[in-house]
Amino acid sequence: MQRVVYSSLGKRSEDIELGPGIGLDNGVISIGRGQVMILTVDPVSVIPAFGMKMSAWLSVHLIASDYTTSGSDPEYALFTYNFPAEMRDTDREEYVRAIGAECDNLGVTIAGGHTGSYPGSGLTVIGSGSMLGFAAENGYVAPSMAHAGDAIVMTKHAAIEATCSLATSFPAFVESKAGAVNMRRAREQVKLCSTVADARAARSVGIGAQGVSAMHDATEGGVLGALYEMAVASEKRFVVHTGGIPVAPESRAVCEAFGLDPLKTMGEGALLITCLPKDVRPLRDVLGRAGVESAEIGSVERGEGLVMVDSHGHRRAFAPCEDGYWSAYSRALGRRLQ
Repeated sequence: MQRVVYSSLGKRSEDIELGPGIGLDNGVISIGRGQVMILTVDPVSVIPAFGMKMSAWLSVHLIASDYTTSGSDPEYALFTYNFPAEMRDTDREEYVRAIGAECDNLGVTIAGGHTGSYPGSGLTVIGSGSMLGFAAENGYVAPSMAHAGDAIVMTKHAAIEATCSLATSFPAFVESKAGAVNMRRAREQVKLCSTVADARAARSVGIGAQGVSAMHDATEGGVLGALYEMAVASEKRFVVHTGGIPVAPESRAVCEAFGLDPLKTMGEGALLITCLPKDVRPLRDVLGRAGVESAEIGSVERGEGLVMVDSHGHRRAFAPCEDGYWSAYSRALGRRLQ
C-alpha cells in the first residue's frame, strides 16, 4: 500500500483535506464556502448463503457504515454491477431492487453507475459502490483526529461478521462443533453487521472538540486491526485492555471451530469511538437508548502503535497480521463442511 497505492494518486490537489491512508475509509475534499464533500467506496457482494436481499442489505450497509464514521450521513451513491453470466435474471432483479430499497431507507439517492454481465466474473464480489455527501469544514471526524487523553469506546462485540458468515455458510459444521443454540445465535448476528445506527447515535453527543473525536468500524483484521489503524492514522498510541473487549459466546465458539482469534477477524458491526473521558458516560447512555451495547476498552496516549494490556497488567505491542478468515473459509469449502 505505501510503496504502490499511496504513491499512485494522480494529479495533486490542494482541495484534498483528507486523502488515502491507513485506517482512512473516507476521502474529504474542500468545495469552498466552508463546506467539504465526503466520499467512500467499497466492494458489493452476493453471498449465496445469505440470499439476494440480505446480500444487498449488507452491501449497502458496509459502504454506509464507512461513510457514517465521518459523523455525517451520505446523500448520493453510485453502483457498479458486474454480474456473472451464470446468475439468473430473477436474482439480479431481486438484488438490484433490494439495493435501491435500502438506499431509500437510509435517505440515499442513487445518482449513477454501471450495469453489465461478464463471463468468468464469478461470485462473491460483483462490483462496487460509492457514497458521497457534504458537511461543514469542522463538521466531520476521521480516525486521524483521535487525541492523547481520549477514552476508547467499542460498540457491540468482536467478530460479528466472521461469526454470522461462517455459521450461515457452514451450518452443519458449526452446529457439530458449537451446538445448535450457538449456531442459531451466530447466524442471527447478520442483523448486527452495520454501524450506521451506532455512528448516528454517537454523533448526537457532539463531534470534534465537543464530543466524539474519531470513529472507525472494525472490518478485516477485526477489532485489534481497526484499533491499530486508528493509532497509525492519528499518530498516537492506543492502549487497550483485551480482557474488556466484549466477545459473544457464540462468536467465541465459532471462531474456535475455525481456528480464528475473535479479536483479529472480520468484525463489521463493531464501532470504535474515541472521546474525552468526561463524555464516555453520555456517549454510552445515548448508545444504550438506541439499543446499542457498548464498553470502554482503553485510552489514547502520546506515542505510537497499539499496546495490548492483559488481565495481569502486562503490556505487549500489537504486531499487524493477516486476518485468517479467508483462509479458514477456503479450507472449509475444500473440506465441503457445509
